[in-house]
Amino acid sequence: MVMGQDTQPPGGAQPDVPERVSGDEPLLAARVHRPSDLMRLLVGLLAIGLVIAVAAFAHATTSGLEQDINKGATGTPDVFVKIAGLVSSIAVLLVPVAFAIERLIKRDGLRIADGVLAAVLAHGVTLATDLWVAQAAPGTIQDALTQPQSGGGLTDPVHNYLAPVIAYMTAVGMARRPRWRVSLWVVLLLDAFTMLVAGYTTALSIILTVLIGWTVAYGTLYAVGSPNVRPTGQTLLAGLRRVGFRPVTALRAEGVPDSADSADRGRRYIVTLEDGPPLDVTVVDREQQAHGFFYRAWRRITLRTITTRRSIVSLRQALEQEALLAYAAIAAGANAPKLIATSELGPDAVMLVYEHTGGRNLDSLDDAEITDELVRSAWRQVRALQSRRIAHRRLTGDAILVDRSGRVILTDLRGGEIAAGDLVLRMDTAQLLTTLGLRVGAERAVAAAVEVLGPDTVADCLPLLQPIALSRSTRATLRKLARERSAREREAVLAASEAAKHERELAKAEAAADRKAVRAETKAEKKADKKAEKRALDTALDEAREEDLLAQIRQQVLLIRPQAPVEPVRLERIKPRTLVSLIAGAVAAYFLLSQIARTPLSTISEADWRWVAAAVLFSALSYVAAAMSLLGFVPERVGFWRTVVAQVAGSFVKIVAPAAVGGVALNTRFLQRSGVRPGLAVASVGASQLFGLGAHILLLLSFGYLTGTEKSQSFTPSRTVIAGLLTVAVLVLVVTAIPFMRKFVSTRLRSLFAGVVPRMLDVLQRPMKLLTGISGMLFLTGAFVFCLDASIQAFGHGHQTISYASVAVVFLAGNALGSAAPTPGGVGAVEGALTVGLVTVGDLPLEVATPAVLLFRLLTLWIPVLPGWLCFNWLTKQEAL
Repeated sequence: MVMGQDTQPPGGAQPDVPERVSGDEPLLAARVHRPSDLMRLLVGLLAIGLVIAVAAFAHATTSGLEQDINKGATGTPDVFVKIAGLVSSIAVLLVPVAFAIERLIKRDGLRIADGVLAAVLAHGVTLATDLWVAQAAPGTIQDALTQPQSGGGLTDPVHNYLAPVIAYMTAVGMARRPRWRVSLWVVLLLDAFTMLVAGYTTALSIILTVLIGWTVAYGTLYAVGSPNVRPTGQTLLAGLRRVGFRPVTALRAEGVPDSADSADRGRRYIVTLEDGPPLDVTVVDREQQAHGFFYRAWRRITLRTITTRRSIVSLRQALEQEALLAYAAIAAGANAPKLIATSELGPDAVMLVYEHTGGRNLDSLDDAEITDELVRSAWRQVRALQSRRIAHRRLTGDAILVDRSGRVILTDLRGGEIAAGDLVLRMDTAQLLTTLGLRVGAERAVAAAVEVLGPDTVADCLPLLQPIALSRSTRATLRKLARERSAREREAVLAASEAAKHERELAKAEAAADRKAVRAETKAEKKADKKAEKRALDTALDEAREEDLLAQIRQQVLLIRPQAPVEPVRLERIKPRTLVSLIAGAVAAYFLLSQIARTPLSTISEADWRWVAAAVLFSALSYVAAAMSLLGFVPERVGFWRTVVAQVAGSFVKIVAPAAVGGVALNTRFLQRSGVRPGLAVASVGASQLFGLGAHILLLLSFGYLTGTEKSQSFTPSRTVIAGLLTVAVLVLVVTAIPFMRKFVSTRLRSLFAGVVPRMLDVLQRPMKLLTGISGMLFLTGAFVFCLDASIQAFGHGHQTISYASVAVVFLAGNALGSAAPTPGGVGAVEGALTVGLVTVGDLPLEVATPAVLLFRLLTLWIPVLPGWLCFNWLTKQEAL
């Protein structure tokens, strides 16, 4: 794209005869949706929620604050309060109007329109908030946000004229103009002070008013978009003239970065001058500064602080950072673009002017062009940087430039660090090893690194050779290669299986022809055929297995330094699943403890211990049923009682991982250790899960149907069941009607149950196995239902009547919710669902349902943890896990 011209030469090349500037750069969007506006919107919503929570739960604190304000206001002269109130009430309207007139004179009416829209929306939000506080909010919130009036009634919880002014002021960007900003804030503070002293409002009411106006403003800006502040062609060329250059044309450079790692690097231009060589200009604006903010913020939260830079910096900081790194790299002796000028392009953009380098980056070179000398040259540049403790932090293929003479130049230094620590420098080494390994292979990349950096330096980076320490684009490339490698392995195994099967059929046909008679295949021959098939598949898998690039690099380094440390350095502060589990666990613990607090101790002491013993028995039988349901889908011979022990061990795993994940992983590992091939083990567990899902749904619908007919003469289903079926049907129709959702669901299901259908066909050929699996599924559900029913009877003292069908519906629904909950074992979600279900479906009083559910969960989740831990350790020592 031509900057400063109306047309672009074919292919984006620089024209031989530059034309004079005649217009601005085309194709610039009039409005952009800034991630920074979304971030401020989310922060505002969180702050509003926090203020409401303080008003609801910190009643003593808010009351004390109001009393302190009232005591301090008693000494304020009444005349001063009236004058200040009159002045502020007039000025709070005049200042925004004056600013609007000034903007209209300067033909900036779009900003004024945004401000007016934000003010209207803020006014609507304040009216809705006032209505909610007056009619539906708890009394503590009303007391914290309102003041009683002498004539009766209460003050407004939120000020419906102050919030629109704040929304207007934020949306039009008055904060960027110091004089207007100071004037308006003085007026707002004076108005808030007079309202507080006069007893017309509270401190929390003012804070909530400001937050609503601020949040609505940024929500409006993100929804409708902010005016595009990107510098135009004329702005860029004018900025170059201000720093002493005489530009003619400016062309957008080829290969504009669009990856997640480089989206914030700025836009590149090649500028031709009236005299002298061309220039490389990088322009960075506020919109590009916000690119990838949420990803960087997430990395900063989940990773240790020594591995990530600040998630967002100002334009001035970005300018100074890149300039400092450019000068420091050249001073260290590295080949880097020479920075010759910097300048601001108004309040929303900056530019950095470099000498033109030319050339192509590593990603655009053919494999034949990447010679050993070029690879060694890249390592020499890194060695020069590290000799002065400079970290690049972005040593990907597009940051390594090769000019026409073959010289390697390191670009994109903006994300680097000076005075870097050892860990960050080792991360640079690991990143470049991976970048070069993707192009020239692990052996050549490691050999060149050892030759330039030395074996000790290369060996020190092995603990950092892990995906999380690499750039985002490199991780994406490694994942893509892993998928391709897995596909090749599967194809090789399937081909070997077909070949082995064909060879066996030919051998049998030849043997039958020799005997001139066809006889039934003996059991021993079938067993021998299976062993031969297994050996052929294992051999094919071993031959087809390919190591990933990081493993290849480790092997090459260990050949040189066998004693090198290989244990990965822990860079993650917290994993995403752990964070979700902690939040969900805290919420679940709150509801669980509240249930326990409402249960009187006398209720627990009066439990019928005969029914408690029965519940313990049914809980123990559930592990036998779980073993039956698993072995029914495993055609191979696996020990029954050892499988029962594995199911008990699963009780320990459920506490440290979500139930739907931990149990699957443990059973898969157990089957593999029991002699079942990995693919078949996964397929068996998947078949068990798939069949269990179908049985769960059928049982839920069946018992729900029976529950709906219990209290009526006709055998018709309940409205709840009909509503549930209609809801499921609507969801299925929505998923199948929307293409991307249909593709998403089908892809996930296909990957989850890959190989399940052939495994089910194997099981169908063995009726006894299938009968064992079906019986185990029904037995497992029945054991849990009887355990829950016994827990109810233990506290119902025989007076509470609830049918087995109702208990089954409550259990099946609660178990489904627990499997979907992110908390280990479904803690909190299952307890709440079972309690609500027993109260609504079974008409049980809360004082009976709560202890019954707690006893049920104690027997099926918490007490088995210790036996499960013992079984887990025993199986591990026996190498069965």
